[in-house]
Amino acid sequence: MKTITLTELETFDPDSGEMYVIIETPRGSVNKFAYDPDNDLFRLKKVLPAGSVFPYDFGFIPSTLGEDGDPLDVMLFMDEPVYPGNLITARLIGVIEAEQTEEGKTLRNDRLIAVGSLSQDYRNVKELTDLDANLIAQIEHFFVSYNQMAGKKFKPLGRPNAKQAEKLLQEGRKRFQQQSKS
Repeated sequence: MKTITLTELETFDPDSGEMYVIIETPRGSVNKFAYDPDNDLFRLKKVLPAGSVFPYDFGFIPSTLGEDGDPLDVMLFMDEPVYPGNLITARLIGVIEAEQTEEGKTLRNDRLIAVGSLSQDYRNVKELTDLDANLIAQIEHFFVSYNQMAGKKFKPLGRPNAKQAEKLLQEGRKRFQQQSKS
């Protein structure tokens, strides 16, 4: 039996059809964790400065690939923080489209936004517009500041709905499948 890494899991739960999210960094954490597929574990990637924390759980969608070469990023709304390495089923509600510039190179690095399927607090949220616009602005500000501290520029471009987020998810799946074939 072939062992697979977390990035190679299916994108969707075969029984429910819901999207999978692997949590890397829990809400409220100053520690940024990242999955290391070579060692199949989570590594401490960086520590945020005092006063900075992840506003919500942050992770990735397995078997996807963004333009930056990493699995698609997702910020997950849940009732309580989720530990790194947990597999959560979720539904997309929108996306913060963005460009990220690092060492003079600019790429799209969108942040998909999802709600945990079992969430009680966010069960009625179906679209990004169901959330307070100020909350989304604060999340954008977090990503701008977070990247600035790392010497990168994060420029939000828009806040499309769940349908556009689904389209980006499908593009990420195709990119992953094409890379897997080569």
